[in-house]
Amino acid sequence: MTRRHLRVWFAVLLPTPFMLTAISSQAAEDSAAVAYAKSLSQVFRMAAEGASPSVVTVIARYKAGQTPRARRMRELLENPRFREMFPDGLPFELPEEGPGAQEGFETHIGSGVIIEGRGVVLTNNHVVEDADRVIVRLHDGTELDADDIRTDWMSDLAILQVDPEDRLPAAKLGNSESLAIGDWVIAIGSPFELETTVSAGIISAKGRSIQRIRRARLLQTDAAINPGNSGGPLVNLNAEIVGINTAIATRTGGNQGVGFAIPINQAKWVVKELLEHGEVRRAMLGIQIGPLTAQAANQFGLRPRSGVWVVTVRSTGPAADAGLQADDVIVEFAGIPVRAPGDLQAAVEQQPIGSQQRIFVMREGRKIPLDVKVTTYSE
Repeated sequence: MTRRHLRVWFAVLLPTPFMLTAISSQAAEDSAAVAYAKSLSQVFRMAAEGASPSVVTVIARYKAGQTPRARRMRELLENPRFREMFPDGLPFELPEEGPGAQEGFETHIGSGVIIEGRGVVLTNNHVVEDADRVIVRLHDGTELDADDIRTDWMSDLAILQVDPEDRLPAAKLGNSESLAIGDWVIAIGSPFELETTVSAGIISAKGRSIQRIRRARLLQTDAAINPGNSGGPLVNLNAEIVGINTAIATRTGGNQGVGFAIPINQAKWVVKELLEHGEVRRAMLGIQIGPLTAQAANQFGLRPRSGVWVVTVRSTGPAADAGLQADDVIVEFAGIPVRAPGDLQAAVEQQPIGSQQRIFVMREGRKIPLDVKVTTYSE
């Protein structure tokens, strides 16, 4: 090999100034990426540490065979129309449900969050529904009996009152209206009895409805929510509670990336009603409503989902008194635009009972203002 060849060889091996600059730049980018990842990790850690002390495990105990599920099953089995389907006798028996059934009781585990230091805990109605005894296990392992339980099945919320020796660490309540799709959140609870489990995700959607909860416009999240998370908090990165985890959409019984939480703003109103009145007083108009589907919108000459279709009006009630008519399309209530039935329900139900509100409807192509005096909801 000649000297000229050696010079070419060494020129290939030795890094050029351009190469050194590129290597240095890549190292700086890698370092910045690691620093960013660490800072994000620190934010999640601070959110979890800030909210976790206020998260509790809720233990509901039932006499064997007396859980809500068992009672519903028993009612079904005792229904004559159902039994007619099995003229030779039922092919199964009501199963024993949970831990401790052999000892005469059954235990269901859920989660909750302390919202007042004097001992007020927020959870789901279905976690404690008709329980014979409810125990609240604090973050430090202390167990306290709930001596006052107030529930609202329509929103699937409940508050428990315990009597602690010292003030408890209350959670910071945030503003669920400020949430946007894509915002980071964490879910904290006791899935499968694994206490203070933290999972992370984003807000996937807002304003969701599910059949089991009649009065809620739910947050959807992909943060892992599993059995036992019910009643626990959904938390933003400021360690503020923005929702109460309540349900999952699943084909397996476990997390599949679609969980639902009750917005904390709705929960605040429900809690206030339960604490002050022992029940939730809901305002109503006295109408049956439906979504403005493409077919219905075409009938009225409107855009789909541009309002709420009034299907029928009760002969007596606030709507009839105000002059609402069947086939009106409500587009605004109390200054709030409404696009779906859930929007209208949420806008109406929290209005002060007996208050008068302005409502706008589309009728035969014209936008008409009406004044309606809301009254208490009744089945």
